[in-house]
Amino acid sequence: MANSAQSDSTRLAAYVVDKLAEHVTDVVLSPGSRNSPLAYALLARRDIRVHVRIDERSAAFTALGLARVQHRHVGVVMTSGTAVANTYPAVIEAHMSHTPLAIVSADRPERLVGTGASQTIWQQGIFGRYAATQQVIQVGDAVSFDADQVHINVAFDTPLVPEALPEPAGTPRRVGPGRLRPSEGRGAADTGPAGAVDHGEVEVDLTKNTLVIAGDEAWEVPGLEHVPTIAEPTAPTPFHQVHPLAARFFTQDEVAISHGGGDFAASTKPDQVIVVGHPTLHRDVMALLADNTIEVIGITRTGTVTGNPDRVGSRVKASGQPTDTWLKICEAAGDVGAETVRKALEDEAFGFTGLHAAAAVCDTLAVGDTFVLGSSNPVRDASLLGMPFDGVSTYSARGAAGIDGTLSQAVGVALATQSLHPDEIRAPRTVALVGDLTFLHDTGGLLIGPDQPRPGNLTIVVANDNGGGIFESLEVGAESVRDNFEQAFGTPHDADIESIAAGFGAAYRRVESIGELTAALLDGVDKPEPVVVIEAATTRATRRALSERLKK
Repeated sequence: MANSAQSDSTRLAAYVVDKLAEHVTDVVLSPGSRNSPLAYALLARRDIRVHVRIDERSAAFTALGLARVQHRHVGVVMTSGTAVANTYPAVIEAHMSHTPLAIVSADRPERLVGTGASQTIWQQGIFGRYAATQQVIQVGDAVSFDADQVHINVAFDTPLVPEALPEPAGTPRRVGPGRLRPSEGRGAADTGPAGAVDHGEVEVDLTKNTLVIAGDEAWEVPGLEHVPTIAEPTAPTPFHQVHPLAARFFTQDEVAISHGGGDFAASTKPDQVIVVGHPTLHRDVMALLADNTIEVIGITRTGTVTGNPDRVGSRVKASGQPTDTWLKICEAAGDVGAETVRKALEDEAFGFTGLHAAAAVCDTLAVGDTFVLGSSNPVRDASLLGMPFDGVSTYSARGAAGIDGTLSQAVGVALATQSLHPDEIRAPRTVALVGDLTFLHDTGGLLIGPDQPRPGNLTIVVANDNGGGIFESLEVGAESVRDNFEQAFGTPHDADIESIAAGFGAAYRRVESIGELTAALLDGVDKPEPVVVIEAATTRATRRALSERLKK
C-alpha cells in the first residue's frame, strides 16, 4: 500500500514537470517537504535549469526578472501554506506588466484543508483575479499555459519521498528568448505580449499637431516613426525624442521659446496626444492626458488602457506628416528641458543627489548593456537624463510600480541576459540603479547558494540618501507639514550597506561624487566582479529645491 501511495506522488510530480518542460526553460525552487516530489522531478530534468532560493518571495521575483528577458513562462515551485502567499506581490506585478509567470504550489490533500493541519491554508483561488488556480490531484488533470499568469496547485498525499532518485529525463537544449519587447533595441522582432488584445485600427491625421507619449510596454508603432515623442526609459528610443520636462510647455496655449538664436511665441498645445503602452512617471505628462481640449488616442495591445482616451486601437492608419513648424516647436521645448537638467546638475549648491548618481550611471552605459531601474526616484531620474538610449535594454517594474523584489528581479534579468550569450568570454554587463529603501526592501535577493547559477557581471548602484528621497518633492514634503516628515516619510535607517554587501558575498565600493561614481563604474568594465554593490552616498536635503528648480 505504501509503495502504491509513493508511486502516486512521484508519478504526479513527474507528470506536472513534464508539462512544465514544454513551456519553461528555468524554474526557481524553494525548499520544503510537501513539494519534495516536485523537487526530485525537477532536479532529474536535463532540459530545465533549476535555481534554488530559500525565500519564496525572492524566488518569485527572481523568476519575474528571468521572464522579463525571456518573454516566456518561468516556473516558481514552493511548498504549501504561507509559502504560496509569499509569491503574491510578484504575481501582481506579473499580471499588471503582462509578464508570463507560472506558480506551481504543492498542497495538502483537500480532506485536510480547514482541519488545522500544519502548513495548510486555502490555496485554491489564492491569487484572485491575478492568476486562476488549476487544481491538479491526479495524472491527466488539465494543465494549461494559455494565460500569462498561471497557478498550478498540486495536491500531494504521503509518502512524498521516492524510494530512489528518478532517472534523468529530457534532452539538454539551448534556446533563445521568446516574444521580444521593443525596448530591447531598434529592429528587434516584436510580436506583442502572449495574451495580446486587438483593439483594432484607428485613423490618425498627422498634419494636426501630434505628440506621442510612450510608456512601459510601448513598441514602435508603424506610422508614428516621425512623430515627436516623450518616451519613458523602458520604451523604444524614438527618432524625435522630446524631454519629459517639455510636457509643461504642451499644457499651455502659447509660450515664448528661444531657439536657433531667435525668440518667438508659439502655440504649443497639441491637437492630439497618442498614448502608446502604459505611461506612469511624470505628473505633467499625465496632466496632458487629462486636458479635455486635447484629443487623446490610446494605443495598446493589452487589456490595460491608460486614462480615459477618446479613441482606442492597437494599430494606426496614419495620413499626412508632422509640419516643420511643429517639429521645431517640439525640438525647442525638448532642448529647454534637457538644458534645465544639465544646468541644475552643474549647480554645486545641490550637492550630490540621486539625480547626480543617475547621471553618472547613464553616462557610463554602453551599447549592449542591460539596465534595471528601481521604481521610485531612479526610473524618474533616468527619464530626466534622456533615457531611453538605443542599444541599452532597460527594465523597470512599471506594472504595479512597487519597489518589491527589485534586487531579485535584477539578478533574474542578469542571469537571463547572460544565458543568451553563453559563448562570450565575459558575461554581458547588467547595471541596476536603486534607492536605499528599495535595496533594503530586498536584500534577500542577493542570497544565492554556492552551487547555484550566479550573475557574472552585475553592478548594483545604491543611491543612499538615508531615507525616502522621493517624498521630499511630493506634497508630504511641504514646509507646512514638515514636522512629521522624518518619522512617517523620511524614515532614516542608518543601515550599513557595506556590511550587508559583505554578508552576501558581494564586492563593495563607496563613492561621494559624480566623478568617483563614474570612475568606479568604468573601473569594473574590463574586469568585472560577479556582483558588486556601489554605495553612492547622496543627499536628500536639497531634493525638494532641485525639483522646484526643474519645474521652473
